Amino acid sequence: MRLRNFAKNAAITMLSASVLVSGLWFSPSPAAAVETTAANLGPVTPKDTIYQIITDRFFDGDTSNNIPAGTNSALFDDSNGDGRGDGNDLNKYQGGDWQGIIQKIPYLKNMGITAVWISAPYENRENLVNGIYAAYHGYHARNYFKTNPHYGQMQDFIALRDALHENGIKLVIDFVSNHSGPRTNGDGVLYEPDRDGNGHFVFDGYGNPVDFNGDGKTENLVADINNDANGFFHHEGNRADSQTSKFDYRHRELAELADFSQENGLVIDYLEEAAKFWKSKGIDGFRHDATLHMNPAFVKGFKDAVDSDGGNPVTHFGEFFIGRPDAKYEEYRTFPDRTGVNNLDFEYYNANRQAFGDFSNTMQDFGNMLLYTSSDYAYENQAITFIDNHDVTRFRYIQPNDKPFHASLAVLMTSRGTPNIYYGTEQYMSANGSDAGRKFMQTDAAFNENTTAYQVIQKLSALRKSNDAVAYGTTDILYSTNDVLVFKRQFYDKQVIVAVNRQPDIAATVPALNTTLPAGTYTDELGGLLFGENAVVTTSSGQNRINSFTLSGGEVSVWSYNPTMDSTQPRIGDVVSTMGRAGNEVYIYGTGLSGSVSVKFGSTPATVVSNTDSMIKAIVPNAPAGVQLITVTKGTKVSNTFAYTVLGGDQVQVIFHVNKSTSLGQNVYVVGSIPELGSWDPAKASESFMNPNYPNWFLPVSVPAGTTFEFKFIVKDSAGNVTWESGSNRVFTAPADGSTDTPVYTWQN
Repeated sequence: MRLRNFAKNAAITMLSASVLVSGLWFSPSPAAAVETTAANLGPVTPKDTIYQIITDRFFDGDTSNNIPAGTNSALFDDSNGDGRGDGNDLNKYQGGDWQGIIQKIPYLKNMGITAVWISAPYENRENLVNGIYAAYHGYHARNYFKTNPHYGQMQDFIALRDALHENGIKLVIDFVSNHSGPRTNGDGVLYEPDRDGNGHFVFDGYGNPVDFNGDGKTENLVADINNDANGFFHHEGNRADSQTSKFDYRHRELAELADFSQENGLVIDYLEEAAKFWKSKGIDGFRHDATLHMNPAFVKGFKDAVDSDGGNPVTHFGEFFIGRPDAKYEEYRTFPDRTGVNNLDFEYYNANRQAFGDFSNTMQDFGNMLLYTSSDYAYENQAITFIDNHDVTRFRYIQPNDKPFHASLAVLMTSRGTPNIYYGTEQYMSANGSDAGRKFMQTDAAFNENTTAYQVIQKLSALRKSNDAVAYGTTDILYSTNDVLVFKRQFYDKQVIVAVNRQPDIAATVPALNTTLPAGTYTDELGGLLFGENAVVTTSSGQNRINSFTLSGGEVSVWSYNPTMDSTQPRIGDVVSTMGRAGNEVYIYGTGLSGSVSVKFGSTPATVVSNTDSMIKAIVPNAPAGVQLITVTKGTKVSNTFAYTVLGGDQVQVIFHVNKSTSLGQNVYVVGSIPELGSWDPAKASESFMNPNYPNWFLPVSVPAGTTFEFKFIVKDSAGNVTWESGSNRVFTAPADGSTDTPVYTWQN
């Protein structure tokens, strides 16, 4: 998105002479300062293992920022006055910071962690809500262009980035673009640093705001929900549990947090510039908070704007919170296809809790989940899988028995998707409830590298990196019962087979299983850590079979077949990103990608920037908008295909409006002449419209800026029957920037 109105100059200037980098202004670093901008390490891929850290709850590496200058000491949990967090009042800051993460990098690296997801790094509200709750978690944004001083200054963030990258660990930050702080507490506000005469933000050589205008402050009010002249916020009130429509989730407040109007061009530009600011610091990705509550048209444009800034994509995944079963499943599963932002895999989480936690569902059900999500998810290996996180009860509380607990971890590490480990899970941290689970690891647990859980993650993270079947493979269920699951991951000839018995004290016999593994003996990749044994494959009447075996109580066996692949045959395992516009970089992962190769998006050739056997960096070509199939050609050999959505250009929002009376079960959609509107195919039309003021319907849709297109409204009933409005095609031109509303049309009978 291009900048507009007061956000037009939301670029960054230091006090010294400036240079232009990716559309933002930065100063050359003084000798005593730090380089605040840097290239990232690369996006997260399915070969990675992510470790989620609530920054304040991990480790205190710098006690000097426990009560930052100018902040209220009541925000810090230190009843004994020793200057360190007590770990008792979990509603307050405990002292964890970026320096603490730096100090624990050897612990993370030895575990096999290759990416960390940390709390939102920018400033949050500095008070106690109701005299009790501090914003230690980072979800109450106040100033996107200033660091949270409880974690450190910008130079500390840069030091964290550099230390992680030097150790091959990627950095993902939490980012909240759904809301600011609690409206009812007066914290539905946004602030920003001082600007110079050209409208550029002003920072010192380290990247921290300064008092440029001499008013004794380093910040200025941008927006306040209680005096919202520019319409920064929605004003629909808090969403009650009984309010479950799309409009309710997207336009009402989540827990009374001031809800951004993501249809407002000012808000769009401001939030995009905030994200670009942090991308320029060299991060590798964003975890987007509360995507269930966000406007998908905004999310699609936001993601595109960030990835197009500088041209290189970063990782995007978000929190589309669902239960199991859930009426929102269809909306959840298609969210990545519609926006380019992957999901935290709540379907996996719920199935894991039911199968390995409270045993309310069978292992057969869990295996079925792996199969139907592999089909339902367009990019199943990019879904971020987890067994617990900061918003749910810790899994150790649900499952205190070591054997099924460890089995759950082993399956997480070998299943489709990209695994995420919640801090302290490897140390068996336990608590009932999400807030209670946000313990201070420094006081609650040792950083013990010898726990079984730590070693399971360590060994299977290594397997995920070494055998492409785990990162890129398909999933097949070889055998399942109420308590036993045997599944296979396969990427061409590479295979990993996992056999698990969730019952801690009951053995189970598995019959001989047909296999494509060559005859031989396969050792347990966990080395017997979870009681696993070798597998023996024999041939009988031309059919290879894994001999019948017995799984002892709680046993997990992992068998790997990892042959060297033919380097003359290109094979695509994954692509990041899966959506973008011409000129963006795209990373193609797999095998056989070295040497002289060519890349096409459909029939359109792409420029190859660089390549190795396992990765190609290419430029998205000016291919027709819509889904294009990527192929790699090497000599006469062509790879498998991988779907990529080519955008028609810079994305803006058109908010469609129509007056239409409908019958029960009917919904309104829009379909039109451009791919973003389904290219006249009702099956590819927009999502259904919202109708809080029935019979008036509306929907924001992300379309290419400045494009003139034709469209019509349609109605679909619950059986999928389509009714088109009559009359001539309607015509509309998208704005050059931001968003615009159509007139309120009347359905053409």
